[in-house]
Formats: sequence, structure tokens, C-alpha cells
Amino acid sequence: MKLILNQEVPNLGAPGDVVEVKDGYGRNYLVPRGFAQLWTKGADKQIASIKRAREVREVRDTAHATEIKNQLASLTVTLSARSGDGGRLFGSITSADVVEAVTKAGGPKLDRRLVQLTNPIKSLGQHTVAVKVHPEVEATLTLEVVPA
Repeated sequence: MKLILNQEVPNLGAPGDVVEVKDGYGRNYLVPRGFAQLWTKGADKQIASIKRAREVREVRDTAHATEIKNQLASLTVTLSARSGDGGRLFGSITSADVVEAVTKAGGPKLDRRLVQLTNPIKSLGQHTVAVKVHPEVEATLTLEVVPA
């Protein structure tokens, strides 16, 4: 089955790539979740628009990724959240919350899928968050969670 990827799929491809996958994987997983769409002969225009959008968002090279890494390292990000007794949060901090806080702090615009939270943030205090800026460059960000 030939598909056009709409989103990044690990170990398969990037948005705009035309991939050949087994029928069940495409029909039962990729297409229903919106990760891909069926390939047709007339889909060349769609492929071009997806690739153009990806080029605008994508980090250009390792030098640009290193520049973003340095910006994130020098940035102090503070996020306020509702908490109960003992400093436990009501809910948790998500990757979208982290991206929004970085933007408010004057940092670079990031994609939420780049933020890698190994464990959910459920307490007040200082936390270290990994951001995979480029396949070869990973930045660390210090996040201070304060009570709202």
C-alpha cells in the first residue's frame, strides 16, 4: 500500500514522504489516526505543499540547531500551576505547556513533539526537560514550576 505521510512517523519517514507499507498497518493504524493518506497520481501537489510547510518549520542544519540549543540553555522558564498541599500539582505539565512557557519567556518557537518528557512533571520546583532540536542536537531546558 502506498501512502503519503502527513506527520513524522518514527522509523518510517517525515511529512510529505511517499512510503510503501503493509496493507494492515496503513489501513488500521496510519490512515485512521491521520498520520498518512492514500497515495494517488494526482497527489503531487499535496506532496509539494506538505514539503514546503515542513521546510518552513524545520531546523535548517546543525549550526542553526546549536544556536537554538544555546538560546534554550541561557533561558530561564517559569511556569505557574495550581498545586495542593505538599507541592503536588493538580494534573501535570505537558509538552504543550512547556512550549507555551518557552515562547512567553522569549525563547525560540518550538514544536511540542520536540519536547521529550521522560516522566510527567507533577510537582513544584525545578525540573530539567530535554528538547530534541535536531537529530544530532539535543538541548536541555531548566523549567521552574511555581504555585499559581
